[in-house]
Amino acid sequence: MTANTDASPMLSGLTRTELFLRACRCAEVPRVPVWMMRQAGRYLPEYRALRAKHPFLEVCKTPDLAVEVSLQPFRHVGVDAVIVFSDILIPAEAMGLPLELGDAGPNLPEPVRSAAHVAKLHIFDPESETGFLMEALRRLRRELGPDVPLLGFAAAPWTLACYMVEGRTREGFASVKSFLYEDPASFRALLGKIAQATIGYLKAQIAAGATAVQLFDTWCGELNLSDYREFALPATQEIIRAVKTEKTPVILYTKASHHLLPAVVQSGADVLSVDWRVSLRELRALAGPRIAIQGNIDPAVLFAPAEKIRSAVVSAIADLQGAGHILNLGHGILPSTPVENAQLFIRTGQSTPIRGEQQAVKR
Repeated sequence: MTANTDASPMLSGLTRTELFLRACRCAEVPRVPVWMMRQAGRYLPEYRALRAKHPFLEVCKTPDLAVEVSLQPFRHVGVDAVIVFSDILIPAEAMGLPLELGDAGPNLPEPVRSAAHVAKLHIFDPESETGFLMEALRRLRRELGPDVPLLGFAAAPWTLACYMVEGRTREGFASVKSFLYEDPASFRALLGKIAQATIGYLKAQIAAGATAVQLFDTWCGELNLSDYREFALPATQEIIRAVKTEKTPVILYTKASHHLLPAVVQSGADVLSVDWRVSLRELRALAGPRIAIQGNIDPAVLFAPAEKIRSAVVSAIADLQGAGHILNLGHGILPSTPVENAQLFIRTGQSTPIRGEQQAVKR
């Protein structure tokens, strides 16, 4: 691995955990840490073999299986961080909604469409209702030891609300937007309830061993800036204020969010994760030097020739010159991605030297 010759010699012996946390804090690093969203998935033959025997939800709810799937990309691809295998809809079920998860996608057959439906939802106890996830995290922590970062996650309130109201992914999200516009008070109550449930859920993940946690706001791009500020952002900020600590950073992933960035940078997240539609340099100018950035290679680039993959990685790293940067894809790795291309993405990120003077902020 090639180290940045401008970095302090004391940094060359960093563990993966130390490297990851320093990047989250915009501190000096010898190289960028790199992992991939949906890195435990159908592109791996080992995952497909396991899934041929076990339904998706069974894998999520069986700690032995969840641990095995979580570790596969660490063993076979060499990522710098392990994210626990689960699904963003697990809290919806714990709040009282029946959940079906299969290859055809998620289905919530009893969607939330009224104030009465919101009132029926409950704030769950993470250990009793989702203890399988906490046990998977504890086992992963023991397996990985202190030197490898372990990530937990949850959906941001707006994205979870989209599924809870629509019942499944739908073009345009007409039902959730109708609910928002026709009964804004009840919709805010729904977002508030999701936020409170998510706070306990993420705190339990941290207690079980998560080094950092990520909020996925996959569907925030469906909102205009005004509605994002009024509805989605306050609930997200509530979670981040309650969860993040000096030891445990919070990453906020927003998809198709270019028009929302002036508000997203006010979320309070330690790290902002974005897709390939966003210029990393533009985001750095908006976010300033104290907020780290994660991303943002288009997952489809991993189908390109090797030289294109290398070029995309080097360009992304050069955009931020390594300061406060966690290299990642702009969305989840695609199921038909060649494993050798995923490995090349990781290796290139890990071996690319950081050029230029780092604008590191010591905290």
